[in-house]
Amino acid sequence: MEAQKRAPAMAAILAAALWGVIGLWNRKLMAAGLSPYSIVVVRNLGGMALLLLFFAVKDRSVFRVERRCLKYFFGTGVVSVLLFTVCYFSCQKLCSLAAASILLYTAPSFVVLLSAALWKEPVSGKKLLALLLTLLGCACVCGVFDRGLSVTLPGILLGLGSGFFYALYSIFGRYALAHCPPLTVTVWTFLFAGPASLVLFRPAELGAAFGGNPSLLGTALVLAAFSTAAPYILYTWGLARIEPGRASILASLEPVVAALTGILAFGEPMSPATVLGMLCVLAGVTILR
Repeated sequence: MEAQKRAPAMAAILAAALWGVIGLWNRKLMAAGLSPYSIVVVRNLGGMALLLLFFAVKDRSVFRVERRCLKYFFGTGVVSVLLFTVCYFSCQKLCSLAAASILLYTAPSFVVLLSAALWKEPVSGKKLLALLLTLLGCACVCGVFDRGLSVTLPGILLGLGSGFFYALYSIFGRYALAHCPPLTVTVWTFLFAGPASLVLFRPAELGAAFGGNPSLLGTALVLAAFSTAAPYILYTWGLARIEPGRASILASLEPVVAALTGILAFGEPMSPATVLGMLCVLAGVTILR
């Protein structure tokens, strides 16, 4: 019974870990000439294609939904998955990467506040402590205290927008999960996010990258499978069983995994602030686990 209670939290943590190693695949794609916007197209369309192929063979029931649920999938797929990415990458153009990252990880704060307003989800002292620890930890891991932040007012607004839209997956997802099972929510999220991502489509860029290096398709496949489809399935499954605020705070483990990936795979330096940030995030996650 204890293991069953922990499973949803562990699903959210594992989803964060799979999102956190995305740098392994993104760096290879960027080195081949793909921009971040093209990688979004690869992720969302690739994730959609894999989910469609898998469930067309395994379980076609995920494709049957009530019409009233489509508005929730528009929320998870377009308003959240697509718009948070557009805001995040746009923020990176106007602010330092550290500033963009920490603004993105205001998402759990938005989830906690929205959940309290919409569903009267209690904001306990334990949850507030975990939220503060993870926010501080993300700031340290993202390098906020190691170097000066470069920010502009439009950049700050876009960064806060990225955190807000990122948070909305947990909110729209909670509504969708009231009517549909987790796998259905994930599949339909990408049925909306995939086509919507075509607004970022750059055919010449994609053609040059994949045409000159067919083996790059393997990297794109791994990105779509292990850092897109799989973590969204895990996170949505966990979201169906625990409070949205708690799930979002647990997913704050993502930047810690990303930092460890950079250190172990790419030899990036590990500062005392990075270590402190990791410990803060782990402490916050442990409090809620």
